[in-house]
Amino acid sequence: MSDATPRRIVLLRHAKADWPSVPDLERPLADRGRHDAPGAGRWLAGTGIVPDLALCSPAVRTRETWKLAAHELPRRPRTVYEERLYEATLGDLLALLNETPDEVADLLLVGHNPGMHALADALSGKAEGDLLSRMNRGGFPTSSVAVVTFSGSWKTVEHGVGTLTAYWAPHD
Repeated sequence: MSDATPRRIVLLRHAKADWPSVPDLERPLADRGRHDAPGAGRWLAGTGIVPDLALCSPAVRTRETWKLAAHELPRRPRTVYEERLYEATLGDLLALLNETPDEVADLLLVGHNPGMHALADALSGKAEGDLLSRMNRGGFPTSSVAVVTFSGSWKTVEHGVGTLTAYWAPHD
């Protein structure tokens, strides 16, 4: 793939989690989360984007979200459970993107806030229509999905490099 290769980054925030007396990493989805996660998958399937690679936080709530969302896709992409996605800072997320192999055109990250929202906002130098204001006004709620496009190598991903081309939240 050349430096002009169009690429897409799909950012999926985990669905609504429950708050039982377990360590944070082990928090499962709440009933609302189990309802909303397949909707995120159906929305993603409707866009026609089938990621080449999915990186998912190892937290129970992100794994459950991804399982329910991926079930709605025409095919499940290769999935890697990436420990660095749990409690990731914006810098951690940019570093992960920079490590993505260039044969990957479409990458999906399943993670947590504030990182997912911060990454979508930081990458989006431009946006189609009012997508950026809609995303920022809503605060990137659970089960939200943002799609950012850019051209070039993953090694060149930095602030403002992309265009926010799609945004979905379950209660829009």
